[in-house]
Amino acid sequence: MRPDSPSPVAPFLIACAGIATFSAMDVLMKGLSIELGAYNAVLWRTGAGTLLMGLAYFASRPVRPAHATLRIHAWRSLFVAGMALSFFWALARLPMAEAIAIAFVAPLMTLYLAAVFLGEKIGPRSIAASMLGLVGVLVIVAGKIGRGDYSAEALWAVGAVFVSALLYAYNLILARRQAKMAEPMEIAFYQNLFVTLILSLGAPWFLHLPGTASGPPIVGAALLATLSLLLLSWAYARAEAQILATTEYTGFLWAMLFGWVFYAEPVTLPTIAGALLIVAACLIVARKTPQLDPIEPAAA
Repeated sequence: MRPDSPSPVAPFLIACAGIATFSAMDVLMKGLSIELGAYNAVLWRTGAGTLLMGLAYFASRPVRPAHATLRIHAWRSLFVAGMALSFFWALARLPMAEAIAIAFVAPLMTLYLAAVFLGEKIGPRSIAASMLGLVGVLVIVAGKIGRGDYSAEALWAVGAVFVSALLYAYNLILARRQAKMAEPMEIAFYQNLFVTLILSLGAPWFLHLPGTASGPPIVGAALLATLSLLLLSWAYARAEAQILATTEYTGFLWAMLFGWVFYAEPVTLPTIAGALLIVAACLIVARKTPQLDPIEPAAA
């Protein structure tokens, strides 16, 4: 950073607030997923998000996106829909801290997907880091099995987090291209819209109308997701991605706190140890990876 460059302190703190806001959204979505099921929780939240973002987006009198831009909005939304369904299905069955910790493997998965789709080379250091991250996941799962706190459904939930992380990793690759073609508000509106339309295809079989008591959490989750996106977009526009990337890992601290406060979820030593190994692996990769264009965070 040059001596005359703006201080990154404010963007860093705003990014931390964005992660905290997103974690608060997870609290509401966990409750909605338990009550309504992951499908209805995600569908109603993105539907509410479409209305909220639509008001802000169209108030700015935007130019209609090109067909190529709309195609990438729709294509990325397909993966966001799968990512959200699998993650929130798992979150209804796992403690928040465990789910978030395992989801941290997404940046490691991005390494291999970037090699496949972008032709990037994976060095020995990155491979070793990914193995360290895998050890971290195994520590978490072994701790869960060792204390007898597991069931077939819980193990399926661990697998669902892996699926979500894999979809998120590919979503990051798409997001890098998308961020060059559209502004954050446009991305947020069309992502909510297309995810809602995609999930609506299953409405004849899975849709349930929520009760009046579910209304405030649905609107609250949509508001928190929107606020998180705006805070993170503001921060990433004012500081380098390499400075702000580490704020992602504060999500684990919020997950521990919120899971304990709202769901009485204990945080075990294996979960903390595994999370530290995964975070260490991601930081090793980040130090050796060339800096890419800043991307807009995707709301799960």
